[in-house]
Amino acid sequence: MRRNLLVLIIGLLLGAVGTIYFLGAWRSRTLPGVPLRPPDQSNDASSTVAVTIDEKFFDSLLGTIFQQLGPPQLKLSRNFGQRPMQPIAFQNSCNSVLALNPEGNNVKTGVRFTGGKITAPLAFTGSYSILTSCIQFKGTAKTTVDLSFDQEKQTVFGRLNIEEVALDNVPVLVSGLVTAFVRKTIDERLNPFPVLRVSQLALSLPIQASGGSLKARVKDVRAEVQEGSLKLYLTYDFTAERENPG
Repeated sequence: MRRNLLVLIIGLLLGAVGTIYFLGAWRSRTLPGVPLRPPDQSNDASSTVAVTIDEKFFDSLLGTIFQQLGPPQLKLSRNFGQRPMQPIAFQNSCNSVLALNPEGNNVKTGVRFTGGKITAPLAFTGSYSILTSCIQFKGTAKTTVDLSFDQEKQTVFGRLNIEEVALDNVPVLVSGLVTAFVRKTIDERLNPFPVLRVSQLALSLPIQASGGSLKARVKDVRAEVQEGSLKLYLTYDFTAERENPG
């Protein structure tokens, strides 16, 4: 019992120190724009359009990616985790790559809308080089998704927040390092990501009878998570311009 406790403590200490040494300090990437708020029921909704996205859409999208393009490969920068004590041949054979898989350990990679939250369970495999050892690992991650709207870029962005990482058959002494590697890789390579480019939903309509044109640009986006779907409320700002007489 004492030996197991000692191994656990050593593993935690090595994980904390090793994370800084091998991975370096990093800050979680922030979302551009402003966080999406719930719909405002008190405002006039005459200039608001609702767009609904359900779980089946993401299941189909991810299924196509995995079947036709293969598992997404997430690799950090070339100098990530490499130290002078590692031979070049070893660095090339253990390339510190995280691969997202369709499923693993009864967890299916996807997007779920439930309990008023957006969750995105992930299954993964990968390799990570520690000194002269190459750790092959697999596991799952529980994540939630935050959304924001950048009015200037006319884009709804998302960010994955990792709440828990579960590894399979990884030694306790290096599990902290591998967990940190998984977190950093996902945050650095995926966050933030575009969810919807509302600029594609902008309007520009010629009104010949009035000798001008009507334009509509999205000025605000709200979100409501329903069971099995996400509802986005897009509020437009309308402007009209007269054409200059030729």
